[in-house]
Amino acid sequence: MDFRLTDEQREMVDTVRRVRQKELAPNAIKWLNGEFPHENMAHLAKIGVLGMAVPQKYGGMDASVLDTVLVLEEISKACYATALAVLGEIGVQPRIIATYAPEHLKRKYLPKVADGSGILAICLTEPDAGTDVPNYRTNSQISGDRVIVKGAKTLISRADIADVLIVFTRVNGVPGAAGIGCVLVEKGTKGLVAKSSYHTMGGEYLCDVVFDNCEVPLDNLILHENSMKTLLSAFNTQRCLNASVCLGLAEGALEEAVRYMRERRAFGQRIGDFQGLRWKAADMYIEVEAARGLLYRAAVSGDKFPDPTLAAVAKIYCNEMAIRVTSEAVQVHGGYGFTDEFAVSRLFRGARFGSLGGGTTETLRNLVSRRLVDQMDLTTGVFGLSAM
Repeated sequence: MDFRLTDEQREMVDTVRRVRQKELAPNAIKWLNGEFPHENMAHLAKIGVLGMAVPQKYGGMDASVLDTVLVLEEISKACYATALAVLGEIGVQPRIIATYAPEHLKRKYLPKVADGSGILAICLTEPDAGTDVPNYRTNSQISGDRVIVKGAKTLISRADIADVLIVFTRVNGVPGAAGIGCVLVEKGTKGLVAKSSYHTMGGEYLCDVVFDNCEVPLDNLILHENSMKTLLSAFNTQRCLNASVCLGLAEGALEEAVRYMRERRAFGQRIGDFQGLRWKAADMYIEVEAARGLLYRAAVSGDKFPDPTLAAVAKIYCNEMAIRVTSEAVQVHGGYGFTDEFAVSRLFRGARFGSLGGGTTETLRNLVSRRLVDQMDLTTGVFGLSAM
C-alpha cells in the first residue's frame, strides 16, 4: 500500500497551508464572539476550497472525500470557527443537493456555494429529538404543487444567515423512519424564523429555527417517504469530515505544544528537555498518527459516501483523541494555556464539539457493535482490509 500523497494533493495542502498561516491563524481569536468568518471564507473561496463538494459543471472541484479531509484538516489547525463554517459548505449539505435535488435547483444553489456567495445550513436536531431521527416532528405536507412545512429545529449552525436550509422532515405525517424526507427552505420564506440562541464553547452561535406553515414548491421536497436510510448515508462523509476537523485541531495543538517546549525555559533549560514533557509530545504524536490512519482509510472506502463502519470508527477515535491531545497541549502551556490569547485554549474548546455532532460517540459505538456482533463471519473472523 502506498500512503504517500500525490503531487497534486501536496500542492493543494500547501496552498491551503499558506492561507492558514497568513490569513486564518493571526485572526483566529477574532471569531470567538460568534461572528461568522466571512473574511476567511472569501480567502478560501478564491482558492477553490468552498467548491470541493460541488460538481465541475456547476463551478466546483468535485473533489474526493480524502482530498476534502486533507483540506479541512489543514484549516482546522488554525481556527475552529472557520473549520466549522467550511464544513457547512463542503459537507453533507451540498452533497445532498448535488446527489438528490432536481437539475434546476442544482443550477440555482451549487454555483453560489462554490464561489462563496451562498451559505447552506442543515436542520436536523429538534427540541425533543437529536439522533432519534425517526421521531422527528417537523412535517412537510404536500398540497397540490406546494409543500407546507411546520415544526421547529434547535442547535442549528448558521441558520440565521443561510441562503437555504436543508431540512430533515416528516412527509405527510407518515410516522417513524418511513416518513422521513428532506425539503429545501429558502431564506425569506414566509413563516421561517431563525434566531441565534446559544453561544458555544468553540465561539460560534447556534440557532433555534421555526417553520410556521412555510410554503415552498413541490420540487423543493427532494426526498420523500422511506428516504431516511438514503439521507443518513450522506452522513458517512460528514463523519469523516467531522473527524478531519478533530484531527486538525489535535495537530495544531501538538504543533503549538512543541513550539512552546522549544521556547519556554525553566530551571535553566528548555522545558522540552525534560523527559516528562518529551514523553507527552511523543504520546500526542502517536495518537495523532493512529487517528490519521483510521481516518484516511475511511475516507478512501467509498467514492461519495464512505463505508459506514469505517467512518464511525474514525469519528469515534478522532473525536476522543482530539480531546486528549488538546488537553495535554494546554497542560504543556501551564497557566498560559488557559487563556484565550494562546491557541491551545481555543483548540481545546473546539475539540469538544466532535463527539456531539454528526452522531454521538455512544450512538456510533452501537453501529460498530452491530456490525461485529450481528454480522461478523465466524469463519473469516474480524473484517479487515479485504472485507470492507
